Amino acid sequence: MAKYVDGFVIAIPKKKLNHYRDISKKAGKVWMDHGALQYVECVLEDMIDVGVPFKKLLKLKSSETVIFSWITYKSRAQRDRVNEKVMQDPRLDAMMKNEKSPYDVKRLSVAGFETLVDY
Repeated sequence: MAKYVDGFVIAIPKKKLNHYRDISKKAGKVWMDHGALQYVECVLEDMIDVGVPFKKLLKLKSSETVIFSWITYKSRAQRDRVNEKVMQDPRLDAMMKNEKSPYDVKRLSVAGFETLVDY
């Protein structure tokens, strides 16, 4: 079955990781409630120096780590419908008003991907 994925890479201060986790748990519930198939947030554990390492790509400071995350949908059309509902959800609106972002949004990378191979 073909799927669509929104992928995210974020540089985040290590001292703000727990705050980010709390926000992510709330945000993930919103996306799942509106039909996302999967919501995953991962934190860097093993920096591999192949190609362009995340450290160089993100200009990572020693006090920072990397979040690699994705949200899976049935299709791009379904992603668009889910995201429209998410953006209107009062829970997300409240989070955006009440929570200071734990990372620099200028160093956030986001893109939508069609699934090429899926076992």
